[in-house]
Amino acid sequence: MKKIALVTDSTADLTPELIEQYDIKTIPLNINFGDETIKDNQITPAEFYSRLETSPTLPKTSQPSPEEFGELYNKLLEDYQEIISIHISSALSGTVNSARLAKEKIDGPIHIVDTKNISLGAAFMVLEAGEFIQKNLKTTEILQHLQKTRNKIETVFTLNTMEYLYKGGRIGKVSSLLGSALNIKPVIRVNEEGIYVPHGKTRSQKKALEKIAAFFEEKTSAQKIKRIAVAHGEGLQAAEYLGKILSAQLSKKIDIFTQVGPIIGVHTGPGTVGAAIQVE
Repeated sequence: MKKIALVTDSTADLTPELIEQYDIKTIPLNINFGDETIKDNQITPAEFYSRLETSPTLPKTSQPSPEEFGELYNKLLEDYQEIISIHISSALSGTVNSARLAKEKIDGPIHIVDTKNISLGAAFMVLEAGEFIQKNLKTTEILQHLQKTRNKIETVFTLNTMEYLYKGGRIGKVSSLLGSALNIKPVIRVNEEGIYVPHGKTRSQKKALEKIAAFFEEKTSAQKIKRIAVAHGEGLQAAEYLGKILSAQLSKKIDIFTQVGPIIGVHTGPGTVGAAIQVE
């Protein structure tokens, strides 16, 4: 039998190449357009954003059920000795709770990890686990390392509009930005508790992207950077600009450049651009 199975959910926005490289099993979340439920892996980001802009009502999202997790875990335990299951912040989704409920009903070593992050910030923890699994580290060592890794990752993004965060109920501590003028572009950080907090606001998207780059430059000034990722939801040109200035200011190439998937996109909307950085 193989030793450790690595599981995450579709909100990690991992590329197909990385999923294959680290043999990652991905459980999809659900997008609910009225009475129609679509699995996150059944619709491309481009298709989703096109439909989002024409939908008469904002779609909702829901986590995989404990039964879906249980089915996946039981199947994996036929071929693996243990499972490490790494997921989106429990402060933003019930996914971790579903995984834990499934674990309670299964007689097998399953280790649930709350990343307290989203998108590629969460993906960095999955990649760390994947690297250590390939190095044949013990599960206890991997889990201890992941606890430290969580504090070495920063995720910051800007939105074209706060409408989707507000309507989707994920506004949290960034509600203080709602009273701003319509042309204000908020800069939002995922904090240590795994929730959205305001990092500032600017008069244009370009200024917001430059503010993100300045934050990372200051944050990493005395540290070695391990990974940089840039992601966008229908904001390719802005994401390319962010990648360019990050790479120049931090003297490191962008490791991952991809799109924000539908689940995160429901709550952030089109035009979202952000980055995640992990230090050594």
